[in-house]
Amino acid sequence: MKKIVLPALLALTLFSSQTPKPADPIAMPPKKIIVYQVFTRLFGNTNTSNIPWGTKEQNGVGKFNDFTDTALAEIKKLGVSHIWYTGVPHHGVIGDFPEIGLTSDDPDVIKGRAGSPYAVRDYYQVNPDLAVDVTRRMEEFEALIARTHKQGMKVIIDIVPNHVSRHYEGKNNPAGVQDFGAKDDTNVAYAKNNNFYYLPGKAFQVPAPKNGYQPLGGAAHPLSDGKFEEFPAKWTGNGSRLAQPDFYDWYETVKVNYGVSPDGMKDFVALPKEASTLDIQAHYAFWQGKEVPDSWIKFKDITQFWLSKGVDGFRFDMAEMVPVEFWSYLNSHIKKTNPKAFLLAEVYNPSLYRDYIHKGKMDYLYDKVELYDTLKHIMQGHGSTDNLVPILEGLSDVEHHMLHFLENHDEQRIASPEFAGNPWKALPAMVVSATSTTAPTMIYFGQEVGEPGAEMAGFGQPSRTSMFDYISVPQHQKWVNGGKFDGGQLSDNEKALRNYYSEVLNFTRNSSALMGAYQDLHRYNRSKNPAYTDKTFAYARWDAEQKLLVVTNFDETQSVNTVLHLSPELLKAWNLKLGNREIQEALFGKKTTQLRVDAQGAHIDLVLGPWESAVFEVK
Repeated sequence: MKKIVLPALLALTLFSSQTPKPADPIAMPPKKIIVYQVFTRLFGNTNTSNIPWGTKEQNGVGKFNDFTDTALAEIKKLGVSHIWYTGVPHHGVIGDFPEIGLTSDDPDVIKGRAGSPYAVRDYYQVNPDLAVDVTRRMEEFEALIARTHKQGMKVIIDIVPNHVSRHYEGKNNPAGVQDFGAKDDTNVAYAKNNNFYYLPGKAFQVPAPKNGYQPLGGAAHPLSDGKFEEFPAKWTGNGSRLAQPDFYDWYETVKVNYGVSPDGMKDFVALPKEASTLDIQAHYAFWQGKEVPDSWIKFKDITQFWLSKGVDGFRFDMAEMVPVEFWSYLNSHIKKTNPKAFLLAEVYNPSLYRDYIHKGKMDYLYDKVELYDTLKHIMQGHGSTDNLVPILEGLSDVEHHMLHFLENHDEQRIASPEFAGNPWKALPAMVVSATSTTAPTMIYFGQEVGEPGAEMAGFGQPSRTSMFDYISVPQHQKWVNGGKFDGGQLSDNEKALRNYYSEVLNFTRNSSALMGAYQDLHRYNRSKNPAYTDKTFAYARWDAEQKLLVVTNFDETQSVNTVLHLSPELLKAWNLKLGNREIQEALFGKKTTQLRVDAQGAHIDLVLGPWESAVFEVK
């Protein structure tokens, strides 16, 4: 990206700062990062049975090998730069694998039949369900890494530091690596180097079921007896300190101890006061020679193992439940090995964003509770685009670090009745999500073809594609088309939807202006033009090479036919001369309009149909 100097009047742009900038702001990539999240075991499954609580023999299960060169090339054509393969580390599953001496997990502490990818059972191996030959499961994943890299994309996998499976069993630890809990003193509730928290003298009890729940839907299993042997009981992953956690607790997991005592005291050195302004090298140097809790070392070793396999980055689950000092330690070690590693964290508390970015050295955080939630309300018809302005302004100092999405494995599918009921309602939100900041954009597999998540899967319920069950993804399967990955079974409408996502993502990937400056035009037009409503949203993006006006219409029935006014600040920043000029719509290239600059200001005639967006390039 070429460096440009911005005038001081652009204090409202995303480059304004509310807190001191860190000494090493994340290196701005020359292009937008586009992340494709894919649930690995569902992607290539072509079985259409979808029996509730079905086994993998009944419902099928996808494999690493389903990501063929053709499949990966088609994902790349969407504009994707990074693939997040969800569910790679070996987590709890129901079923034996005698070829590798692996016995089934206990249905009483497993959610679903296929198990949650966030209840990791062995961090040094991959989910055996994903391999054609389970004796070579790691080699099959390594081959997938190589194929992904061959297509010019990066590989991201999950790391879940806050908790592990209740049945953690490190059968594949490298030489010298002790298992989680192997050296714990189980006679005390807490010790600095214990990996878990304990309830001494109390045995774990399986949660009392609610709403008629039965493990495996009531199907018989030799281990399904309402019992699970664990003595003494450990704290549950979400922090429950009960020997018998509640049914709605994360009872399939146990919480990892990072040297924080039950009363909240931290048993490790504090970061220096100036930590927010120190670069990643200084953070790495700070931890050298300092004693840290054993769990820190274990997760450092785990991430180094996966980096050695060629993994390019990590998505950290529930990062805010782990102290920020640990992230400084872990991420500085990761960046020491791979300075370009992609580090994405799930953090939902906006008051913690800047600590986890500047002190914890995260590259990116979910922009869930502000941008995503607001866009969802607008898409559902009961939100206002007026609410987008303070969100973008409030995050202006960290805008590049806030990853945008409209779907992921935790959220409802856009096409589900519980969300929007129609995948086309996402179109203006997708444009805003992808073009309003320099942050990465993420889409979830099946989103681009309107997957509604309608299956009654078993433990998983409709509106979200289940992450607990052996199930298939019907709309996505139409695109898979029996392994051809050509969309051959999609309707014309569904093909058009996927093409829309492709157009938007490729445009954002290749537009230099979207890695440049931002100026809100919404507030100015709301105050100046009564015909410009809170169903419309407009802003400018630019750098030294390109100037863009982005306008969207969120209304599903009413067209926009009005005048868009450019603010005096933008007029000055762009140094626009008096006169008229024709400007072309650059995203889809289907319309032109006149930009008129006169003594009263600058404006264009704006005509947009329902759910229509336009990106006009000013030359």
